[in-house]
Formats: sequence, C-alpha cells, structure tokens
Amino acid sequence: MTVRIAKFLSDNGVASRRVAEKLVTDGAVAINGNIINSPVNFVNDGDIVTVNGKKIESKLNTELYAFYKPINTMTTVRDPLGRKTIYDVLPEKYRHLKYVGRLDFKTTGLLLLTNDGDLARRLTLPSSKIPRVYIAKVSGNTKKIDMARRGITVEGVHYVPMKITESEPGVLRIEITEGKKNEIRIVMRACGCPVVKLHRTSYGKIELGNLTPGQIKKISQKTIDEMIKTL
Repeated sequence: MTVRIAKFLSDNGVASRRVAEKLVTDGAVAINGNIINSPVNFVNDGDIVTVNGKKIESKLNTELYAFYKPINTMTTVRDPLGRKTIYDVLPEKYRHLKYVGRLDFKTTGLLLLTNDGDLARRLTLPSSKIPRVYIAKVSGNTKKIDMARRGITVEGVHYVPMKITESEPGVLRIEITEGKKNEIRIVMRACGCPVVKLHRTSYGKIELGNLTPGQIKKISQKTIDEMIKTL
C-alpha cells in the first residue's frame, strides 16, 4: 500500500491531516530514518515512520473491492422502508465495508466498497474527476442529447458536459466525472429521453468485467496505489 504521509499519520491516530502536515513541515517526521519536510511524501508497505523519534505502527491496510450491485437494492446500511439493501446481498465477511458513492435502487453494476472511509470520500469528490461509465437504455427521441454533451442546468442545478455515444437506437454509453445524485436520470429526462435501465460498467480504471449480480472481487494493491496517487 502507498499512501501520503499525512494520511498515514491520520489513519494511525497520530493527528488530524492538518496537524500531521504541520508535523512534517516542522521536521518531526522521518521515513526510514530520513527526516522529511514536505507533505508530498509517500509511505509504502515496510517503511518505518517515526514522529519525534517514536515509531508509528500501521493499523490499517487499505482494501478495495468491486461489487456487482443487483437491481432493486438500496445502497445504504438500513432502509427505513424495509427495502433490500446491498448488505442483505453481500456475504457476511464483507458487511463491514463502506460503499463509495451510491447507485440508486434500480441501477445495477459496479459499486466500489472499501474499509477506508477517507478513501471512499476522496473517490467521490467532484474535484477528483474520476470517470464513471454507464450504459443507459432510454425511451423517447435522443435528438436533444447534445444538450447533455454541452452541459445543462436543470432546476437551478448545473451538470457538466457528459461524453455520450449512441451504440444503437436508444442505447447510450455515458461517461461522467461529477457524480451528482441521480445525475444521468435527471439530465436524460431533461433531454427528452428518460432512462429505462441504467448500468455502471467502470469507475476509473476499475471495470465490472465478468462479475455477475451479487458477486464481489478484491482489487489489486497495484491498482489501489495507482488510484490513490491520482487523488
């Protein structure tokens, strides 16, 4: 695992991110015996980190999983209306994981899960600009989807341009980077072609692949490290 030094110190209970960065700039932190003075330093598995000479033990190895969210499941721990949630589908040993963003009740496909709450938050920040790809089946005429390609404001909310290709009539490949709530459904409805089915196939470099509904697979450490470095 590769993480920024401030995150490493924060995750392991030394200090908040802001205070951790000050410890670094004050020269209180060393990696493998070398004092660092910039927060733009990374800790790898096996590295020895000290703060004022005291060794900091790593408590958490970041894990990330790809999960195929089935239709008619809520992305939440508990649903007040009693609807099935993703945690009703997940095997028990994975039910401690946090979801990265949400897919709505009817949307299927790739949902990321992690044991790292801070990573989950950063992966969903609009500023991260991580591309998410969906396949949308829509009804109505798609002649107005150029509005979505240019960016559109719906009921006072602005949605940035989407990359859209129509593989066959009524079937769209849509790439977004913002990830606002119900973004694709809202924008397509405003374009006159409401979504009938919505399915996510990728999130950044992570793809759904050949997973089937309800299946889960662990993401390699190399892929996790590559994603973290882009945040």
